[in-house]
Formats: sequence, structure tokens, C-alpha cells
Amino acid sequence: MIAFTAAEIADITNGRLAAEPGITPGSVVTDSREAAPGSLYVAKPGETADGHDFVAAAFDRGAVLALVEHDVADGAGVNYPAVVVKDSVLAMGALAAEAVRRIRASRAADGEPLTVIGITGSAGKTTTKDLLAGILAAEGPTIAPQGSYNGEVGVPLTVFKAGVDTRYLVIEMGATGVGHISYLAEMVRPDIGVVLGVGTAHAGEFGGVENIARAKGELVEALPSEGTAVLNLDDARVAAMAERTRATVLGYTAQAAGDAAGAGRVRAEGVELNAGGCPEFELFLPGESTGHHVTARLIGAHHIANLLAAAAAAHSAGVPAARIAASLSAQTAASRWRMERTERADGVTIINDAYNANPESMRAALRTLADLGRGRRTWAVLGAMLELGPDSIREHMAVGTQVVRLNISRLVVVGREARSLYVSAVNEGSWGNECVFAETPDEAYELLQAELEPGDLVLFKSSNSIGLRHLGDRIALPPDTAGTATEGSALL
Repeated sequence: MIAFTAAEIADITNGRLAAEPGITPGSVVTDSREAAPGSLYVAKPGETADGHDFVAAAFDRGAVLALVEHDVADGAGVNYPAVVVKDSVLAMGALAAEAVRRIRASRAADGEPLTVIGITGSAGKTTTKDLLAGILAAEGPTIAPQGSYNGEVGVPLTVFKAGVDTRYLVIEMGATGVGHISYLAEMVRPDIGVVLGVGTAHAGEFGGVENIARAKGELVEALPSEGTAVLNLDDARVAAMAERTRATVLGYTAQAAGDAAGAGRVRAEGVELNAGGCPEFELFLPGESTGHHVTARLIGAHHIANLLAAAAAAHSAGVPAARIAASLSAQTAASRWRMERTERADGVTIINDAYNANPESMRAALRTLADLGRGRRTWAVLGAMLELGPDSIREHMAVGTQVVRLNISRLVVVGREARSLYVSAVNEGSWGNECVFAETPDEAYELLQAELEPGDLVLFKSSNSIGLRHLGDRIALPPDTAGTATEGSALL
């Protein structure tokens, strides 16, 4: 972490210093349970709790300074050492922006730059981030987000882990409205911007898909003229963003080249899925007349786009093609609940892809289930896709229809938010015990425990807050211990 004194923090954030000016925190946390000796604790208001209520707990764990929106006193009436600001989240952003500026200045003085790569898109951000970080880590000190830290709090927390030795800073950028990515890009000033796709996730919050495209394109608009915009040419809305940037454009595609223009793109040729459901292809990079074979260890054809995006970003950062291909072939999923495969001792296979869901990722996961399940009994355990706005019922019904048309053996729909998915499957011709509606994950758990048989293949998929990832973890445990599983244990 870049070291800031309390006085510097107050100056950078336009805050009021209410502490000894020389206090210098060694880390930044927003959860009091993560505070450690020397931490700066950021107290931010939340939807269900106010961080100011946990200032005392953070200091009990060793915090030495707080970033707060009002003074907080201990039991004796003495205020905790703090910098008081109008908005603690915006203050975090200002501090992160200064940290990036200082790292750049320090590295420039040493003759080697800091390269910042921003990644956005409606799906695949975390997987692409993990793949790219895996490639870059072999090239130099690399900092990337934990899990899906991709918002106005998560991005600063990622930045605070970087220091003057950081060569590559990978930033995942999420948004729930127009202007959010502009704010994040202004904070970290990326050199390379990757746009993966424009889907219908959060369409309700954005007010439509076109607004999603507008928001995602804010990343390429923020790039400098000497930067690179990495764009998914297989998504028309993303390809059109080439007109919105002054940076060099590098496209990637899973389509065969077909013309001379293909030579200037990152592309996959000879794509196929192996017996394990993992993509294999020849990776071609600009300036390379021969391909480099990639045998991925990620499950599902939809990961081809993520693999190509990571390859394109790494190429833009100067990594040689052979090392890119070798890394992509070696990496497994680094973040949990993304097509996470577990083989139970009794022969049941679990694919837990329930970290998040939107219509595009739901369709991709179901196609993978159908492909992998040939000759096996397949189960789709599905929950709601949230934040789809007025299209929600239509999109859930489309998924129910797809499940039947893919000949998935059994469908378990969990939760009232997804009931239209169940109704659609029944109307399409799935009835009897082929299609079951469960009010709760516990009800679905009892059904699965009673009816799963050796050789079955089970997919779990829902939006994050529905919690089917934890149901998937319970089912993935050995049958004789699954009954003791708890939500807390699933998070370990």
C-alpha cells in the first residue's frame, strides 16, 4: 500500500483532521472484522448497517485511524482518531486516485511504467480478470481484485493493495447506472480497457440495454490516445464502441477469420470442446502467422470469449504469444462458483455456477449442461435472475422453454421470483416429476438428497442474492455429511 499520513489523507479528501497528523496506516478496510494493527477503517453507511456503529470494533482490532462522516466517541466520550469527510466512499476514491498517481510517478522515475487494465462487461468480468492476472503475474508484480471487487468501494480496496513495485494493476469495473464506469476510470486512468459484452444484466436499473451499452463504453472513452481498447467483435454493440475511443482498437473474435482483416485481430480457430467440456483452439494474435494451441481448463464454450479477451489484453501489455497460450492452458478457475465442478465419491457431478446469473449466462450454462450430460441424467437447479426490469417474466419464461428443448432430464426451480420459469417449462411439455417447484433452498435440498443417483450431473444457477451457490455447496458435500452443512461453512 502507498503510505499516507493522516494529514495527507485529510488534504487529499478535503476532510477535517481529528487525529495526530503523523499517523500512517498500513492497510485500508471497510469491514471492522478485517481490521488489523495499523489499519485505516473506512466507516460507510450501508443498506442494512452503518459502518460508524463499528468504529469501536475496528479500533479494538488494531485500527489506528478512521475515515468517517461524523465524529465517533468511545465509552469515555473521547473521539476516535479520524479524518472527517462529507462522503466516505468518495473520499476512498480520491485517496485511491492519488495512490495510482504516486505509483505511476515513482515507476516512471525508475524507467518502468505501471500498466493499468480495466475490464467491464455484462458477464465474464471476474473470469477474464482472473485469467489476465494469471498471465501477468508471471511477467511482473500484479495486483488484481479479490472475488468481484468491482464497484466504488471494491476498486479503491484493490488499488490500496498496490505499491511502488506493482507492474500491472488489473481493475474489474462494474456498474448499475450510466456514469459509474466513468467515475471508476477517472479514478484509476486505465491504459488498456477491455469490454466483454453488453447483455441484459441490470437492464431494469439501467433503463434498457442501450443504456448498458452507453455505460460500458465509458471505459473506452476514458482511454488515452496511446492506450488500447480491447473489444469483443462478436458483440455488435461492443464492436461499435470503436467509434467512441481515441485509443488503438484491438478486436477479438471466436469466428473464423475469413478475410485479410482477421490478421489484425485476436482470434480462435478450430474451436472444439473436449470430453471434459473445456474449450480447445488455436490462438492467433496480431503479427503471428501461426497459431498457439490452447487447451483450457475452464468448463463451457462461453469461456472462449473470456480466454480471448485475456489474451488480447495480455498481448496489448506486451506479453509474448507463447507465454499467453501456455498460461491460458494451465489456469483453472480462480474464483468460486463460476462453473465450479465437483465430483462426489458416489458418482454425482456438481457444476456450481450460481455466483450470478443473467439471460446470456443462463443460456450458456444450460448449453454446457446439455453438452456434458450426453448419456447421463441431467439436473438444472435454477433460481431467479434479478434486476431484469419489465423483461423479467419474459426472460424467465424463455429459460424454461430452453431447458425443455435441450432435453434436460430434471428441472428444479427454486423461489417465487423464478416461478414463471417453472410455468414456462410445464407449458412447453415438462410435467410430472420432470419439473418441480421448490419454495426454498431447503426444500430443494431435501428433494435432491432423496433423488440424486450415481452418474447424475447437476447444475446450480441463479443470481447471487438468491443463494443457490450455497445449496450447491451443500449438495457437493459427501451425502453422509451434507446434512450438517451451514451457509457459513459454504463460505470458507
